[in-house]
Amino acid sequence: MHSSATGWGNGLLGVIIFSGSLPATRVAVGGFSALFLTSARAVIAALIGVAVLGLLRQARPQRGDLASLAIVAIGVVVGFPLLTALALQHITSARSIVFIGLLPLSTAIFAVLRGGERPRPLFWLFAGLGSATVAGFALSDGGAASLTGDLLMVAAIVLCGLGYAEGAALSRRLGGWQVISWALLLALPLMVPLAMLTWPADWSGISGPAWIGLAYVSIFSMFVGFIFWYRGLALGGIARVGQLQQLQPFFGLALAGLLLHEPVAWSMIVATGLVVACVFFARRFA
Repeated sequence: MHSSATGWGNGLLGVIIFSGSLPATRVAVGGFSALFLTSARAVIAALIGVAVLGLLRQARPQRGDLASLAIVAIGVVVGFPLLTALALQHITSARSIVFIGLLPLSTAIFAVLRGGERPRPLFWLFAGLGSATVAGFALSDGGAASLTGDLLMVAAIVLCGLGYAEGAALSRRLGGWQVISWALLLALPLMVPLAMLTWPADWSGISGPAWIGLAYVSIFSMFVGFIFWYRGLALGGIARVGQLQQLQPFFGLALAGLLLHEPVAWSMIVATGLVVACVFFARRFA
């Protein structure tokens, strides 16, 4: 019970931190290209991770862990940041946030495939209903629709779910912040050249909010959030605690409306409410 409660608490903190990721990315792509933003955030977070690994003298992961760390890097260090940054050039952050409702189902599927978990049938019923609600919204006229942006978000969700499940399973042995730190370090040889190749030609035109957005996604979205998220998934169960991600649209939509002054349609709020109702029952039967 204690581990479960601790897992849910850590998972909730992770979700709250991640809720600012898409609005911050939306602001950052106003000053930086999607490729530079993806590589720069990874490089900055990797430097933080390397410093912490060295300071605390963490042992290197075993050779057998490298494949799992590579999957984590592909999913959450490269894939999700890049695809969402590209998507946000076509859709608003408010619309993209609703797609996060697909993340718990994606994470649960990979929890079965990669983490060995076996949720009960009713879990899949409610998880599927929540995802169907999100898909229905995406196909409706709610929000600023874009086929390109929507497809990029779906691809991002698939890779992110894989990275979450793989990282959570690995963090049971290595620890949550260690997993994301080693994954960032593994991706560093690719991210540094990419950052240099996509370096902005003119820094003077980059606004203050764009810098703030870059700082947020680099420090909080790419590193701090994973400390709590991977710990939560490892302690409370990947499929079970992963359902907390359904709460992220609430927090994210509020941020998009308050900070970016983006329109938040009633259809978005209704869709999010239905999704959260589904996750309540999915959690109960996980």
